[in-house]
Amino acid sequence: MWPFTKKTEAIEKRSTGTGYTSQLMQARAAYIMGTDGLAELTGTVQGCVSLWEGGLSLADVDGTDMLTPFDLALIARALALRGEAVFAIRPDGLVPCSDWDLSTRFSVPTAYRVTIPDAGGGKTETLLASEVLHFRVGCEVSAPYTGVAPLRRARLTGGLLETLETALSEIYADAPLGSAVIPMPEQPDTDMTALARGFRGMRGRVLVRESVNVTAAGGPAPQTDLKPHDVTPDLSKAMTKETLDGAKAGIETVFGVLPGLSNPATTGPMVREAQRHLAQWVLQPIAVMIAREASLKLGGNISLDVMRPLQAFDTGGRARAFAAVVQTLALAKENGVDADAAMRLVDWSGTGD
Repeated sequence: MWPFTKKTEAIEKRSTGTGYTSQLMQARAAYIMGTDGLAELTGTVQGCVSLWEGGLSLADVDGTDMLTPFDLALIARALALRGEAVFAIRPDGLVPCSDWDLSTRFSVPTAYRVTIPDAGGGKTETLLASEVLHFRVGCEVSAPYTGVAPLRRARLTGGLLETLETALSEIYADAPLGSAVIPMPEQPDTDMTALARGFRGMRGRVLVRESVNVTAAGGPAPQTDLKPHDVTPDLSKAMTKETLDGAKAGIETVFGVLPGLSNPATTGPMVREAQRHLAQWVLQPIAVMIAREASLKLGGNISLDVMRPLQAFDTGGRARAFAAVVQTLALAKENGVDADAAMRLVDWSGTGD
């Protein structure tokens, strides 16, 4: 059609993010590698993730209005399952990113290409590092700019839990639980087939069959009659309960949850100690990391505290300690002792006013 049409340069199209091509590649990779990494579908992992979500979403945020409880819950879930979370900074708030890749200089991110999800399809944008909040946990020395999820750091335990729960689900779906085999001698195959059909759908009922061991012409009573044989598999010999409990405890420990929290015989003090352990040793360090990143990118002094909202401390012990401090301060004031100096001697960060 020359010269009526103008020749244009070919446009190179690429598929990134969560598009159709990416989904096909992920499905193909999952098929090649097998059913690996499915432990996050178990109730144990999702329970630990829910604790992370609830704990971080309740955090006290000082210094900014950008970190809403919804954003903190998204951050917690992404860190628990993916090991990192990326949010694009906008004037009206933070926008979560479903996929991203980045460029670094001296192991420090300098630019991001992020995919922002939308109901009608996501879009890709290129942003500088100062325009992005990037949170990550479990970083390796070889890639400090990439986070690693707790479940990926314990792949052996996660695979064990996945295998056990998959095997148990298949057993309860396919194994002949509660079934019994009744010997029926001197029966043709057609009668045996009809008899087998009669057992179908008869769970919980008593099946009465006529014995064939009685001799004809009024002979003596049989010494043995038909005795059913149970075919329910004995799972106790495989130690499935002990192995499953051990795998669950290992996964909970990886997420910072004390295994005693899910023990049916646990008590109130154990529940409170498990909550304190999770808040103090897992959630609060993550909150400090989030506050550090937000302070650098959003400006100002931003702090997050999960200890006070979760009441992750001994309330009675703190009340007694406060009463003792007040009494000591009163005695120091009466005796003319400098209260600030006394507080510094016991490594107390407050003042004596």
